[in-house]
Amino acid sequence: MTKVPLTTRQIPDRLTHPFQSALFSWQSLLLLVAVTIFIVNCFATPYFLSPWSLSDATFNFTEKALIALAMALVIISGEIDLSVAAIIAFASTMMGLALQFGVGTPGLVAVGILTGLICGAFNGVLVTGLGLPSIVVTIGTMSFFRGLSFIVLGDQAYKGYPTSFAFFGQGYVWWVISFEFVLFLIMAVLFYILLHRTNFGRWIFVIGNNPIAAEFSGVRVRRIKLVLFCLTGIMSGVAAVLLTSRLGSTRPSIAQGWELEVITMVVLGGVSILGGAGSIIGVVLAAFIMGLVTFGLGLLNVPGIVMSIVIGGLLIAVIALPILAKRLQQRNIK
Repeated sequence: MTKVPLTTRQIPDRLTHPFQSALFSWQSLLLLVAVTIFIVNCFATPYFLSPWSLSDATFNFTEKALIALAMALVIISGEIDLSVAAIIAFASTMMGLALQFGVGTPGLVAVGILTGLICGAFNGVLVTGLGLPSIVVTIGTMSFFRGLSFIVLGDQAYKGYPTSFAFFGQGYVWWVISFEFVLFLIMAVLFYILLHRTNFGRWIFVIGNNPIAAEFSGVRVRRIKLVLFCLTGIMSGVAAVLLTSRLGSTRPSIAQGWELEVITMVVLGGVSILGGAGSIIGVVLAAFIMGLVTFGLGLLNVPGIVMSIVIGGLLIAVIALPILAKRLQQRNIK
């Protein structure tokens, strides 16, 4: 009886893979792009390297990036929220109304964040409770919240916020390091831990990949999605506090068009628009890239409409490129 040799399957050295994946990951590419843009800006204008100019650059993206952190979780779960800019406007309007009744700085902050939470919960209930598509719901509430702001304010503006309130959007923690920037870094760490180091974060990825399977596995899909919409509302409320404080006034047109920039940050950061994949590190890097691009263009006196074209083109590119790459890969396999 002849002995049949056993076939063995060799497993590649696993130690090489983390290095290779880190070297060629999307995050590494984003870091390279950010460094390249930084160098280009240094040569494009002599004012860019000034410490105060770099500090001003952080004001250019921190408020949007705070919302992008929460938006990333919503999109990874397979949903989307297009009402974030309108929530900012409505939360700012509510702060303005509170100001008219003599509410102080702590109360104004509480009103802004609580308004954002209520708006986010309203979106979440419509999506999870009634089973409505999130894109349809948030398009509707985008008009609803913004419309309420215009009804309350009309062509008027609320001004006269307390001096202490100005710290949130204009204050500095140390030298040129703003309170907004420090808050963004802290929230980025917290959202990183939440998404990548907790069971809650794992459930978000599971839901984004297959919500039905997640439901059968015991994951409370609707409750988690409701929490995510509430988180997006809270971060929009925080952004409303910062933006209102920085501008020193409330207008119904505040944060107009921000939803596009927030979603661009998220998708550019490597979050799949179809859900189920993404990282907070990528979103943070994408926020820095967009901040550097828009601030650099601003120093060169590039019109705002050109910036809008750049952002729109960037959004189309980051959505289309992975699809094209996948099709090319499938064609090569055939």
